[in-house]
Amino acid sequence: MSSGSSAVDVVLVGVDGGTESIRVMCTTRQGHVLAAASAPYATSYPYPGWAEQQPDSWYSALCLAFKQAMQALTLDQVNAIKAICIDTTCCSVVTLDASQEPVRPCLLWMDMRSGVEHTEKVLQTNDVALRVNSGGSGPVSAEWMVPKALWIKENEPSTWSQTAYLGEYQDFINLKLTGKWIASTNNTTVRWHWTRGNPPLSLLKALNLEDVVEKWPAEAIAPGEVVGNLTKGALHDLGLPQDAEIVVAQGGADAFIGMVGLNVLRPGELALITGSSHLHLGVTDSGTSSGEGVFGAYEDGLMPGVHVVEGGQTSTGSVVAWYRRLLGDGVSYDVLNEEAAAIPIGCDGLVCQEHFQGNRTPHTDALSRGAIVGLTLKHTRAHIYRSILEAVSFGTRLILETMRDKAGYRPTVIVVAGGVTRSPLWLQITADVVGVPLRLTKCTDAPSLGCAILAASAIRLYPSVTAAAESMVAVDRTIEPNMEAHRAYEPFYRAYVDTYQATRGVVAALRSTTAAQT
Repeated sequence: MSSGSSAVDVVLVGVDGGTESIRVMCTTRQGHVLAAASAPYATSYPYPGWAEQQPDSWYSALCLAFKQAMQALTLDQVNAIKAICIDTTCCSVVTLDASQEPVRPCLLWMDMRSGVEHTEKVLQTNDVALRVNSGGSGPVSAEWMVPKALWIKENEPSTWSQTAYLGEYQDFINLKLTGKWIASTNNTTVRWHWTRGNPPLSLLKALNLEDVVEKWPAEAIAPGEVVGNLTKGALHDLGLPQDAEIVVAQGGADAFIGMVGLNVLRPGELALITGSSHLHLGVTDSGTSSGEGVFGAYEDGLMPGVHVVEGGQTSTGSVVAWYRRLLGDGVSYDVLNEEAAAIPIGCDGLVCQEHFQGNRTPHTDALSRGAIVGLTLKHTRAHIYRSILEAVSFGTRLILETMRDKAGYRPTVIVVAGGVTRSPLWLQITADVVGVPLRLTKCTDAPSLGCAILAASAIRLYPSVTAAAESMVAVDRTIEPNMEAHRAYEPFYRAYVDTYQATRGVVAALRSTTAAQT
């Protein structure tokens, strides 16, 4: 830790608790990054479809990464730390006993053990709380809180009886830091079926799950509100001075807090979070929009007055990575992008369906599969690569059209974060296909910056979260759509849409044949 002087008067700490590691980022009140560090933790997979982590490993990793980040700060900057905020993976369910010790490993967000049995039980209640699941038509994901809680109660009664606190990664970390058991309204609204801070009592009664309310946090507050101050124990664990007074601001689900870090907070704006998958989070001016093929609208889903509609593509960047691996280590993305840029729109009659791991929205079909249609001897590796980029962009357009037709939501600008931003070709294809400008921000770590913004708002450096985001998020550039190219994509987009219906029967037949052989 340096002992030099610094003109920085306030340091804000944003923490992003991800699937494989936790990242700590220290910023100024203007959003300039001063230091960052991360620390990993392990995931275990006891059975197919199960995924577990040890809650204590999250806290240990946080303390390690925090201390590493502080090594890059001056002593004055460490003393200037005034607020911290954490986002985490969503629906990573924690069970704690009366002493606040874990009863069992966490059921990680990707854990699917509740499967069809418990999600169907939830859906068959036809409760009004399910309107956020495609207008009530479902499905309900096995990732969500209620199916996981139901699985624990029905399959591990001993765990259930020992559990005094049942919550999320988010709640556990804030409990360790402040001693307060308080949920985030972001998590409860988008994944717990709560409405305006209230649990879904009729849904829980129908499932014989009313006793979960006694285990859930009794209070939920919005992102940017104050959970409490760091305790003496937390100050010690993080390597901070014992006389420090540091506020802990409420965070939420990582991708949603990423909306804050992208300054996507106004009706008509949409955050496109890209990586192995795509997540589409749009801000709407009404909490009443919902419909088949769309998740939400979540009333006050991000924070009061910020309602959110949601869509997603299960496999996007993961399909691109799969294809590059097939070509071997000697073929780089730069080479593929250069080759694909020379291929015409529509790839000389080649259409790809990117459902390699199923479809999340709008079809919500976990059994759908990928396809490459129209292959001829003329086609090259560049044709196939470009067809994958086009397919992912077509899938995004289909989601946006479903949001428009089923939920009345139409984005005017899309702010992009993640892997797609590293490919100018893919960015331009996406803009041309959807026909909407794409905005890129300078800070690529949107969730961590979002937490820093929430921390700044919590200690009133700015009058609101919106004002803080406006000051702390810097726009890098905008990708304008080429509307001539947009029109040229039209017949190929329609072919993409038709491909799903055309391949459903074939995929089902193959699945039946494979099952019979095994």
